[in-house]
Amino acid sequence: MRDFDALLEEARKRQPARVVVAAAGDPDVIEAVEKATQLGIVSTGVLVGDRAIIEKAAGSLGLDSSRHRIVHAASHGEAARQAVALIREGEGDILMKGYIGTADLLRAVLDKEQGLRTGNMLTHVAVVEHSAYHKLLVVSDGGLNIAPDLKMKLDITQNAINVAIAMGVKEPKVAMLSAQELVNPDMPSSTDAALVTKAAERGQIKGGIVDGPLAMDIAVSKEALEHKKIKSAVEGDADVLIVPNIETGNILLKGLQYIAGASWAGIVVGAKVPIILVSRADHARAKLLSIALARLVM
Repeated sequence: MRDFDALLEEARKRQPARVVVAAAGDPDVIEAVEKATQLGIVSTGVLVGDRAIIEKAAGSLGLDSSRHRIVHAASHGEAARQAVALIREGEGDILMKGYIGTADLLRAVLDKEQGLRTGNMLTHVAVVEHSAYHKLLVVSDGGLNIAPDLKMKLDITQNAINVAIAMGVKEPKVAMLSAQELVNPDMPSSTDAALVTKAAERGQIKGGIVDGPLAMDIAVSKEALEHKKIKSAVEGDADVLIVPNIETGNILLKGLQYIAGASWAGIVVGAKVPIILVSRADHARAKLLSIALARLVM
């Protein structure tokens, strides 16, 4: 899949989804849900939050808020709990973060009795489009798990591969990123990358071609690979980048977005349904693209 237009088109071919938004009183969120409905990606938008704020936000866009179901919630915490309850009761297929802090939403998602746990690890998966790269690029985990250990990196890698496959990549090439290609005991990211690579060789990770440690240039540039005379199964043609920690992923993604002008989408996988998790500062298009991505991984 080379760009987000292709991703949107593929999402339009699927049965429309029901999206439940926690704290939906944000014009960009409402615009994204409305656009996804117009495109046929969403059948029903359930907007949970303060009714007056939601109606005002819709009105600022010239939209009729009655086109979507509104569920009143007086606070962000209540909005998160109600949105999660609606998903749990089978009234939605995708959970979406509105104008609410990530921690507030995840507190409701991870509630042991009333949340959306499955026993699987929750991981953040971003998809990036930039004109300098010839296809969409999956990046994980730059938005949820702070300092994953080796076991967590196995799950992060498998979840990212699963998302790439859902996007139509038959055998994703996965680069385990570090600062160099050599294993250095003083650089934990390099040793973890090597161990994840070996685990994939032994069948503990399925569906993709995994190699690491790899520096960023080797992961995405065949020219750099040839210049450094390095052999890699990823071949400078990565579909997936696995970052060593959240700082690396966050800086990489925001640098691509705000300096390099890349577009991106972001979701959390591992819960009962996909969770759309992008920054409150992101514009409507990023949120629309995230809805489409979530629809593909349902």
